[in-house]
Amino acid sequence: MSEIIFDVRNPDGEVLSGSPSLVFSGWCGDGECWLFVSPHDDDVVLGAGLFFVSGLELGVKTHAIVSTIGAGYCRPEHRNTIAQIRRAECRNSFGLLGLPESNLHFLDYLATDMLANLGRRFTNDPACTTAIAGANGFQNSFTWLLRQIRPTRVFLPSQTDFHPAHKAVHEEFLISVFHARGKIWPELGEPITEFPKLYEYATYCDYIEPPTLRIRTSENLLERKLKGIAAYESQEQIELLVTTFRNLGAREYIHELNFKLFDPMQYDALFDKK
Repeated sequence: MSEIIFDVRNPDGEVLSGSPSLVFSGWCGDGECWLFVSPHDDDVVLGAGLFFVSGLELGVKTHAIVSTIGAGYCRPEHRNTIAQIRRAECRNSFGLLGLPESNLHFLDYLATDMLANLGRRFTNDPACTTAIAGANGFQNSFTWLLRQIRPTRVFLPSQTDFHPAHKAVHEEFLISVFHARGKIWPELGEPITEFPKLYEYATYCDYIEPPTLRIRTSENLLERKLKGIAAYESQEQIELLVTTFRNLGAREYIHELNFKLFDPMQYDALFDKK
């Protein structure tokens, strides 16, 4: 068994270290199910690869969503084939990480037209590959997947990321958590009974506040992450990233989000006379 140590930092700055059941609030044991949401095919392995492989190593049921079609290319001859190239690289990468192919979900939205992906809209177009139950849009897809997978924890791109696809996926997924808990759009499945715990991982930009969780692992899990990154060989800057993460070592950081619904009663005391 690989060495995996989680560290959690509470609001007072105290740090507790140990197994996941000690540091993850509401740990569900065999009922744990982790969902990693990736705007592009390589974001999860870059921002949360160690958390990802560690969950698999611990026997946690794990899923990944790839939200958009890979469109970035480094060679002119890849211009018309990059989507197919990156799809193959993505399958290879998640396979190297250890994810069963049945738990890898491609949404196939265009990253080059993010406004068209927002919300939910009906479609009668038989050629629409993003349609589920006669509608498409991020909120339709995310709500459906939340109700199918029913995760206990979800890992998202950071809210501070400047990339439009990362911002859109972060915001659209959060409102979809709200939708999935309610009775709206019944054709997308039975509502989830509990809100999953939510965490942010960073790829391009820093967190809005310091991270709350760190993971430290043995070197073999770091090597799995690095092999998963290197699988995206069409992205010719990838070797620089492999070197960066190798120099960092077998550790990663994430930030827990406080998904809190509005409760006006909590503010009464601020206005009551003393």
